[in-house]
Amino acid sequence: MYPFPLTGAQRAFLRGRGQTLEATLVVGRGGITPAFFVELQKLLRAHELVKLRFLEADRHARAALCDQIAAEGRCVLVGAVGRTALFYRQHPEPAERRIELPG
Repeated sequence: MYPFPLTGAQRAFLRGRGQTLEATLVVGRGGITPAFFVELQKLLRAHELVKLRFLEADRHARAALCDQIAAEGRCVLVGAVGRTALFYRQHPEPAERRIELPG
């Protein structure tokens, strides 16, 4: 699990930032692969906030995949609506953080 939980205000802030993002990762028929996690790590390190889209999975499968992505990707599921999900991980270097969380 991620090192610290997000507050409701922080989640709302990140969901607002995520509204303008395009989905940069796609989970297709092949599901989650090691290459998916490599790309997720690159995107989280570069942008901190990543939106992804599910192409094939049903609602219950998407929820399970989101939990798996958060656990294995060492990030937080900010929210999931329909076929999109938003994940966040704060950059380890304070000087390189792109997103300043409220409170």
